[in-house]
Amino acid sequence: MTAVTVSVMRLPHGADLPLPSYHSAAAAGMDLLAAVPPDAPLTILPGRYAAVPTGIAIALPPGTEAQVRPRSGLARQHGVTVLNAPGTVDADYRGEIQVLLINHGAEPFAVTRGLRIAQLVIAQVSRVELRTVTELGTTARGAGGFGSTGTSNV
Repeated sequence: MTAVTVSVMRLPHGADLPLPSYHSAAAAGMDLLAAVPPDAPLTILPGRYAAVPTGIAIALPPGTEAQVRPRSGLARQHGVTVLNAPGTVDADYRGEIQVLLINHGAEPFAVTRGLRIAQLVIAQVSRVELRTVTELGTTARGAGGFGSTGTSNV
């Protein structure tokens, strides 16, 4: 595993919060925390979504991206997940990382200051060059779409 150096800037409304961190030796993602005001939790009603501030901005090295992914505990316990999962933070973005959470649960969900709301995974990016062709090589699957690679019990 190769370490990637990422510069992080604490924004004023997140200055007292811990930086994102890994919670186990083999964790792929660092937990992002909600930087909502301590006296004003953000309530997300069932079926609604909201952009939740994290109080940080980052500078990724060229050739990398940051993926904002859901936390399984929020999804399992409350039906709350990242709406555009995974969200992508490009290497040239310098604004605040915000997490677009949606509440698929039956009850309103309160986002409180310091709540672990998502995971941040840093990944390598491959740039491609598209080449126009008149024919593609054949495969066993061919043009089969959704559900075409196996049987379904649905």
